[in-house]
Amino acid sequence: MKPFGTLTSTVVVLPVPDIDTDQIIPARFLKGTDKVGLSASLFADWRSNPDFPLLAPGAKEAQILLAGANFGCGSSREHAPWALVDWGFRAIIAPSFADIFKQNATKNGLLPIALGVEACDYIESAVRREPSAKVEVDLERERVGLPDGTSFSFSVDTFSRHCLLNGLDELGYILSFTDRITAHERRHGG
Repeated sequence: MKPFGTLTSTVVVLPVPDIDTDQIIPARFLKGTDKVGLSASLFADWRSNPDFPLLAPGAKEAQILLAGANFGCGSSREHAPWALVDWGFRAIIAPSFADIFKQNATKNGLLPIALGVEACDYIESAVRREPSAKVEVDLERERVGLPDGTSFSFSVDTFSRHCLLNGLDELGYILSFTDRITAHERRHGG
């Protein structure tokens, strides 16, 4: 995984509540286990609408998605964060996330940022006024900053934060202790 430090990007606004994983990537596209190429099926059933936000000019360059409450509800399919990451998203801002989606997201380098409804509304208004506005996500300081100087604090659990900052998945985290594990095995006859 790529380490996550500070991200400055435009934002795709999709303030729909209760977007479930089947809407993010419909079940008919879950035939493989390869993460690459899943973005072609991201929001497949919604992309037939020419006004869908991911089809807007500049949307493909955005690395931040602003979504509605309870994002990622439904089944626990890991393909949903895979497809979002394959599209190029690195962070999702929403009032709330489904717990399993949140865990799957952080394990795959996607930062879920839970902000209050008022903060999400403020960001949405700012981005709608100026679609090319760049929002800054600073994981180290746990802050989202807007061009007008407004910022919002968020928190990420310590383990997920450490892994994201260092570009580690769970296996990478364990392997970061290889020297200690080897030393322990040598001391104890392993």
